[in-house]
Amino acid sequence: MLPIDAAAHSSRWRRRHPVDKAVLGLGLTVLAISLPPWPGAALVLVTAVALLLGPAGVPGRRLWRAYRVPLGFCATGALTLLVQVGGPGGWVSLADGGAVRAGELMLRTSAASLGVLLFAFTTPMSDLLPRLVRAGVPAPVVDVALVTYRMSFLLLDSVRRVHEAQAARLGHTTRAATWRSLAGLGATAFVRAFDRATRLQSGLAGRGYDGTLRVLVPEARVSAPFTAAALALLTALISVTLVLERLLP
Repeated sequence: MLPIDAAAHSSRWRRRHPVDKAVLGLGLTVLAISLPPWPGAALVLVTAVALLLGPAGVPGRRLWRAYRVPLGFCATGALTLLVQVGGPGGWVSLADGGAVRAGELMLRTSAASLGVLLFAFTTPMSDLLPRLVRAGVPAPVVDVALVTYRMSFLLLDSVRRVHEAQAARLGHTTRAATWRSLAGLGATAFVRAFDRATRLQSGLAGRGYDGTLRVLVPEARVSAPFTAAALALLTALISVTLVLERLLP
């Protein structure tokens, strides 16, 4: 199991309905995109971090390990705004106002990423996907997503085992050996994935599969107080942003 999935299953908000957490997490994401970068996105970023480390109970180290990947993409996208191609400055030169635009983009994207992570760190996919059918998503689409989600862990475990076996047989001592091991790893993972898919299909057929996977979903109800508090927090962020936008230069 991936660290973010393990954290979602052990989260303090695990038993809450996904709608409650979607209103808060995805609401923060929408605010990060729509409000002015300063101070709006900055306030959203601070609020999301406080919620993740506080009420949600996400360990700081685990949050950083998950956050640094989207943060790297955010930084890569922001760096492109620092330069311009062509123009009077030459083939490549510093863009006018590029640092400001890069900073604004960094604030927006990093805050929006934290809003998504707030939802991901508190909502296991096994709780979310089965409920999508009630929201109008076609059942076959949800079934494919469920099977892909569950099989991905088996495939990752197989890749890890093969990699450890190759390392134990000195398969990574030289660059040539590493490339050979990587090719063997890819081939083995490909074959095992097809083998597992075939066995899964045979097992479902033997159990009278009729086109729908029936799974147990933990009972949960939408909490009106939690949703109201989330909406109040989002409204407060909008109000504070509008006030500070007038006061700050």
